[in-house]
Amino acid sequence: MMPDNVALFATIILLLPMIYFLLAAPAFLLVRLDIPPVALLLRAMFNGYFLTLAIAGVIGTIAVAGHLVLAIGIGLIVAFAASSRRWLSRQMDARLSDRDASDADAVRRLRRLHWGGMLSNAIQLAAIVASIPYVAVAPT
Repeated sequence: MMPDNVALFATIILLLPMIYFLLAAPAFLLVRLDIPPVALLLRAMFNGYFLTLAIAGVIGTIAVAGHLVLAIGIGLIVAFAASSRRWLSRQMDARLSDRDASDADAVRRLRRLHWGGMLSNAIQLAAIVASIPYVAVAPT
């Protein structure tokens, strides 16, 4: 069976924002989130990541329109990224406003959101990487 280059490229398109986020997000573990510009930068990074993932997913879904299972899988990632972007933005905005109101627990909740976002990305990345052997079948 010949490898399907379009499906492989669609997978790579999805991997690019995920790998970037995997490398960029842990840097925020080294800084304090009670500093307003740092917390806003974290929110912007999450917002940009989910937006980029959704756009890359739409492009990937269109590219593999002939492969129903792969298109559905990528479409689910797009739906998850879009809903996660809305939910996480609302949650981070609430935590940032709590922090401004000097809520002592708000920074810890913001850090938990950060960990949750990184875990979400890691799970999605593992699923995409695990599917590569099924997408790109080696020639026999």
